[in-house]
Amino acid sequence: MSGHSKWATIKHKKGAADKARGKLFAKLARQIEVAAKGGGDIDANPTLRTAVQKAKAARMTNDAIDRAVKRGTGESDSGTYESIMYEGYAPGGVALLIDVLTDNRNRAGAEIRNVFTKLGGSMAEPGSVSWQFARKGILVTAEGVDEDEVMMAALEAGADDVVAEGENFRITTDASVVFEVKEALDAVGIETISADAPLVSDNVVPVTDSGDAKSILRIIDALEDNDDVQDVFSNFDISDELMEAATA
Repeated sequence: MSGHSKWATIKHKKGAADKARGKLFAKLARQIEVAAKGGGDIDANPTLRTAVQKAKAARMTNDAIDRAVKRGTGESDSGTYESIMYEGYAPGGVALLIDVLTDNRNRAGAEIRNVFTKLGGSMAEPGSVSWQFARKGILVTAEGVDEDEVMMAALEAGADDVVAEGENFRITTDASVVFEVKEALDAVGIETISADAPLVSDNVVPVTDSGDAKSILRIIDALEDNDDVQDVFSNFDISDELMEAATA
């Protein structure tokens, strides 16, 4: 997972996160819309509450969130989306899970398979990858924050671990409290550049070949660029030096 959080941090530094904000908001709105089909009350619908918290953590506006909820509850026009989890492998034996919300299963499947075919990965049978993943809360702080302040605020709010990653800190929590930890950090002025509850694997695959590193990141980039793909989860670990070289 550390490799994946490094990748998120590097994309943020390069400005890719800002350029992709519109695409991110569209994906978050789709998640809220689907969750709201189970009811528009966030107190009675934990799936919707998580989706809304995730959107707010990404600084999505309240108006945009409200519109997505209304589409989901039928108060305004909406599409019909199906949730699918695709599984695959990137070079070096790196496992990938691709979380999809789509209104066209055939199109989504074909486009994801095409990414693997073109960029050197392979699709996997259902269950062959997903068994090794479980949800955890992961937060990454901005640069320049005080380590003692991060440790105190995060651990008091229920975090399990705080680890330095370059100039940033990666905070691990139970998936159920990730947004409570973010609120605690916000309250003391500690900025986070990401806060989510991804699927994480304890079976981490070290990547030491520069060609494999570039191929893995190209595959993840291409998958994340697909409008139907909500998240891509992986188990690679790439050193800081190799990550910087692969993204140069």
